[in-house]
Amino acid sequence: MSDLLERLRGRGWRMTAQRRVVAEVLDGDHVHLTADEVHARAAERLPEISRATVYNTLGELVGLGEILEVTTDRRAKRYDPNAHRPHHHLVCARCGAIRDVHPTGNPLSDLPDSERFGFTVSDVEVTYRGLCPRCASA
Repeated sequence: MSDLLERLRGRGWRMTAQRRVVAEVLDGDHVHLTADEVHARAAERLPEISRATVYNTLGELVGLGEILEVTTDRRAKRYDPNAHRPHHHLVCARCGAIRDVHPTGNPLSDLPDSERFGFTVSDVEVTYRGLCPRCASA
């Protein structure tokens, strides 16, 4: 499980019922939900939660650096609670399933100086693509 709820409590983030349910929906490993998926799951727990509240809460959590906004293709943005654990993503090219991966090595140091064009590189996003077992067997 991610430690999103613990991190938010540690920050003293005001935990309203709506915010709590959004954080609970996002908490976990390999969670990469769209805003609509977050809203649907939150509404199962708290039927009166509005779509606007979910979008506002997601925006606030991204702004706080507590979740990542992930775009792996031209599909909807997804939200990843593992913002404090360096990782990359493995994406199914057919169904869009996303898994967090932690390959060995340092992609920052793998970029040769001749390919940096004077940039001071501070971050790297790597996306591995392929077929998940379900799609590969279909």
